[in-house]
Amino acid sequence: MLTLYGNLESGNVYKVRLLLARLGIAHVRVEVNQVDGHPKTPEFRAINPIGKVPALRFDDGRVLSESGAILYYLAQGTPMWPDGSWDHAEVLRWMFFEQYSHEPAIAVNRYILNYMADASGQAARVAENAEKGAHALGVMAAQLATQDWLAAGRYTIADIALYAYTHTANEAGFDLAAFPAIGRWLARIAAQPGHIAQMEETSAAPVESLIGSG
Repeated sequence: MLTLYGNLESGNVYKVRLLLARLGIAHVRVEVNQVDGHPKTPEFRAINPIGKVPALRFDDGRVLSESGAILYYLAQGTPMWPDGSWDHAEVLRWMFFEQYSHEPAIAVNRYILNYMADASGQAARVAENAEKGAHALGVMAAQLATQDWLAAGRYTIADIALYAYTHTANEAGFDLAAFPAIGRWLARIAAQPGHIAQMEETSAAPVESLIGSG
């Protein structure tokens, strides 16, 4: 059975959990808590030298990290990965957009505003990210104003990749009411078979912490 290392609060971990649930793939989750610094520990870096969650261990001992790479691997041969090189490129385009233009603003502000122990001195960074994040949401809204899904005319891992941090953008200080096309898209995703809420535990066995009892 697959072993997923990460915490429920992480949007990047949630991306993988969303796809596992959609595909009906069982997994066991091991708690690796970012706020408590677990990814920086020798124990976790022995699993993923990059020191980031998620990491996914396969039964043969191989470990795959980076949420986009995990989504790509798991989606192969399923409806979540389309046919044809153009559609492949479109899916990847939105996934790259998420990592470069969306997550660095929206996910970072969510972390600063909700999880950083001392956010004093972060006002300028939050303001800069607010501008960048609003632009990213506007780009998404323009795409979703004319079609239901981001790429390939159907629900794909591009939608999963962007759903994870978009659906909690309010926690980062963004008003999604200003982007009604995004609101409709979020509702479509939440209505998909197998959809799970971010804090809904789906581990097939009791969750243990990699580091102590945190």
